[in-house]
Amino acid sequence: MPLNARILNLMEEVRSGRCSPEEAADQISGLRLEEIAGVARIDLGRSIRCGIPEVVLAEGKDTSHLVEIMRRYVEASGRCVASRATPDQADAIKKAAPDLICEYYRDARIVILSNGTEKPVNSGTVGIITAGTSDIRVAEEARIIAEEMGCRTLTAYDVGAAGIHRLFPALQTLLDADAYVVCAGREGTLPAVVAGLVGRPVIGVPVSVGYGYMGKGEAALASMLQSCAVLTVVNIDAGFTAGAFAAQIASGVQRE
Repeated sequence: MPLNARILNLMEEVRSGRCSPEEAADQISGLRLEEIAGVARIDLGRSIRCGIPEVVLAEGKDTSHLVEIMRRYVEASGRCVASRATPDQADAIKKAAPDLICEYYRDARIVILSNGTEKPVNSGTVGIITAGTSDIRVAEEARIIAEEMGCRTLTAYDVGAAGIHRLFPALQTLLDADAYVVCAGREGTLPAVVAGLVGRPVIGVPVSVGYGYMGKGEAALASMLQSCAVLTVVNIDAGFTAGAFAAQIASGVQRE
């Protein structure tokens, strides 16, 4: 079983005297929970326990609650990620936390708030591919999450099955990837095609692009689930899940 790189780094800090055993035990604890404003119970130990950052879903949240949750995460771990954030929410976070670094990725709809703590670095590489330009918003969510988990990312966008000749030269630039995230709407063909061409795990992401019968990603989801090629499929528009899963695979491959 691959060892958690963050725990290994923490143990190295204990050995060098930069961190006490008590502080390390507190960070590793799987029950580092905190209640905020009577509305949230945040998991402060997920990142070091699972290797996946605890991502805050901004969609539907009261802005004041969102800001308070993100601030507490930054205090605990140095960085916090919020997904599905609107430009107005991003502006509110920047104004409410002028002492912190706030980055907003409009295409990905992700806000990253930090106190300057760098994200982890590992040697895993994730390839991210889209069928069309309408799929980029979901692909960018996957890309930002994979990079936040320390992976290098390579991208090839707008190379779908409707013009399949675009795929082959683009794929040549992604052959170093340890895992692939492939986003497609409409009939969702591309992940199965890619899975038949590469020797690494492929994660298919159906995108809510399409209309009429089984539109909004439903046909893409059904198509990917029926793939003859071997691939894993996540839910419609689940860029975060795909990016995190691909990063886990990629970092695990490199540790092995």
